[in-house]
Amino acid sequence: PAVVNIYAERMVSERVSPFANDPFFALMFGQQFDNMGVPRRRLESALGSGVIVRADGLIVTNRHVIQQARDIKVILNDRREFSATVVTVDEKTDLAVLRADVGAARLPLLQLGDSDAIDVGDLVLAIGNPFGVGQSVTSGIVSATARTADGINDYGYFIQTDAAINPGNSGGALVEMNGRLIGINTAIYSQSGGSLGIGFAIPAN
Repeated sequence: PAVVNIYAERMVSERVSPFANDPFFALMFGQQFDNMGVPRRRLESALGSGVIVRADGLIVTNRHVIQQARDIKVILNDRREFSATVVTVDEKTDLAVLRADVGAARLPLLQLGDSDAIDVGDLVLAIGNPFGVGQSVTSGIVSATARTADGINDYGYFIQTDAAINPGNSGGALVEMNGRLIGINTAIYSQSGGSLGIGFAIPAN
């Protein structure tokens, strides 16, 4: 119950050409074809997961889940919904801290574990909201520690796991078998966008 769904809305700019998807014009104009057309702004929704780490509504997730968001909603497993604001972000680690506007309510939280104490082969669970289907749990093992995740940063500290991590799982929990949070799921190695059994999590420590 301490793993939440995060919906973030942001405005994005794009150019709309009356000749879009026409191979003739693409061939004639080449790369310049992409810059033709009328600029247009549209609303885009991002879906991700987050973890409540304090009962007063402090939530950790991935920076890329809420990047440039103008409206953030947090939905709990019991269907309660709260607005959230960004407390801080760290681009280098791809972490973001949110505060949900919960008033006097107390939320379920996930206790932090010691990510330095895990070993290769330890059983872990990945919890999140893949593809927007609803909260799901997958299991696997710690495949490696102190890994570098391409495209995020070159820090060699990520936990690698073969627990299935799919789009929508970003910002979700990597949990050890005693129920403590040891990582925030943040990236996958994939050529298709789906899980190939190589996922990366930011260690709790």
